[in-house]
Amino acid sequence: MGLPDWSPPPPAYVRRCGSPSEPRRPPTTEGVYLKKSIRVLVIDDNRLVRDGLAALLDGQPDMKVVGAAGDTAAGLRQLVEASPQVVLVDAALDNGDGPRYVAALRKAVPTVRVLVMDLLASTEEVIEFAQGGANGFIMKDASLEDLIGTIRSVALGADVVPPALSGTLLSHIARHAVAKQSSGASELVRMTKREREVMDLIAEGLSNKEMAQRLGIATYTIKSHVHNILEKLALHSRLQIAAFTHKGNAVRPADR
Repeated sequence: MGLPDWSPPPPAYVRRCGSPSEPRRPPTTEGVYLKKSIRVLVIDDNRLVRDGLAALLDGQPDMKVVGAAGDTAAGLRQLVEASPQVVLVDAALDNGDGPRYVAALRKAVPTVRVLVMDLLASTEEVIEFAQGGANGFIMKDASLEDLIGTIRSVALGADVVPPALSGTLLSHIARHAVAKQSSGASELVRMTKREREVMDLIAEGLSNKEMAQRLGIATYTIKSHVHNILEKLALHSRLQIAAFTHKGNAVRPADR
């Protein structure tokens, strides 16, 4: 999954003494991130990996590492204390029950975005983590550029799966119902016609931009519909919406 299109500000014009007006070079995309807007918490029991990731991420112009934890308890504690936007967590934590730990992170701070690191994730593992509330996955052998890009995408609200699995994930999700849904998602839910259309398109794997083009509406309107769907179903990610839709859970039209 690629990065969203970042549009740099329009070029500013300056007049040099004794010379005609000429355009000043537009700022690079890095300039957009200078406010350290993405707060990151790293949770990994390997100290070398943990400290290395923290140093690399903290060196990015748009990221600030607000914590680095070596175990699950410390990770939960720092999550609450440091208020990160994105948590980068090792899939092997919690005695190998990473999905349960991801669910605990999301329960503690429902708004946090969770990015899971793994050496070789199977489709089934990705689905389990998605059911737990994970928003993205990155292989531990990924390049720094891919890691940075994935963190930025997840921070902006995207759900990112390993490229090798992205083409088949939804077909597998259809055979793996969400194990535990909140009562709000398991009951008959009222949805507008447009929200049901958006749910179907998410299940097809379309991006916000693609859905906007398909339905002939603005991208920000699509984002609003996705937000409403997540709220109504008490879900955490687009992957969970896809799983919910494929499972055939009942929704009913709104009274309008």
